[in-house]
Amino acid sequence: MKPSEAFGSKLLRRSREGRRVPFNVGLLLPTSGAMGMLGPCAYACARLARDMWNQQGGVDGREVRLTLLNSSETARGLDDEVRELVDTRSVDALVALSNTDVCRRIAQVVDARVPLIYTPMFEGSGLPEWVHAIGETPERQLLPAIDWMSTRYRPRRWYLLGNDYSWPRATHRIAIPFVRSRGGEVVRERYVALGERDYSAVIEDIVETRAEIVLVSLLAGDAVHMCREFERAGLGGRVLRLSICLEENAVLGVGHENTDGMFVAAGYFAALESDVNGAFKERYLGQFGERAPALNSASQSVYEGFVHLHRQAHAGTRQAAKRPGLPGVRDDRREAYDAGRNPIFLGEVQGLGIHPVRRLIGEPG
Repeated sequence: MKPSEAFGSKLLRRSREGRRVPFNVGLLLPTSGAMGMLGPCAYACARLARDMWNQQGGVDGREVRLTLLNSSETARGLDDEVRELVDTRSVDALVALSNTDVCRRIAQVVDARVPLIYTPMFEGSGLPEWVHAIGETPERQLLPAIDWMSTRYRPRRWYLLGNDYSWPRATHRIAIPFVRSRGGEVVRERYVALGERDYSAVIEDIVETRAEIVLVSLLAGDAVHMCREFERAGLGGRVLRLSICLEENAVLGVGHENTDGMFVAAGYFAALESDVNGAFKERYLGQFGERAPALNSASQSVYEGFVHLHRQAHAGTRQAAKRPGLPGVRDDRREAYDAGRNPIFLGEVQGLGIHPVRRLIGEPG
């Protein structure tokens, strides 16, 4: 058990004592900004986890409820909203999907007073030890993908493009020496502001540097606009693209005509063929219908966050011994997702979806 998980279990064990009020989870999801398109699916995944948890009897009979806050980089007042919830003991725990800069701010506000589970991929460092970060890290997610692309396509000239904040910069610091070790050359490392919509200068620079592959470290909506401009310039199919943050919602936004030569590495794809993912998608579509928000790695990580929170909340209780808990989706044994052990997959964007190509690293369960 990780120290952050033990910390969360200890806090939640204290919160159970003598409390019969609902178990309230503060749900920090982006509903605007660069990651805003992830919000609808992430909220649906959280609601699914909540309902499954309540069907099992909640937390010692306490109903699990959600309080939704906007975790976008554009959200004003988020810090004050979180502070009020924690100060007034209105939340028992927090589950967050945001960029890491926002998570660091929230962690300072919370100050280890309630468990905070951070679900998306992240740098692998830079967060307080008590924050339970469950997402993929560049060493396991990106480096095997670079290795595969280098072996399969042998690109020599790499262009690194990211949003201007900590995660892309830290990811690129890890990527650059690895690219060089595989015989590649980094012809440019460039960053744009979150929310950037005009990529004409970036595309011109990609052409001028004669890049053969672009590592795209742009969040959600920003990646959509870049990829559209990329294709309009006629680079699709001529210059490869590799990303560890592009997901199914962004692919829908990019459009099927703008995805030639685009690859993604992630711990989850909606198209993964496994018994556990099939069962999860059946429950998801059964609750929200065929027009439900498209499942994707970043948003689905919120469900995995609730799997971890369920395990912390019931650690050492009679309920934990009697019931299996919420079933994890990224682990074939239905256990909580372990980013240091479970698989990372490579997918190729085909049409309006991501087709899994191979397992890059890790075991299924």
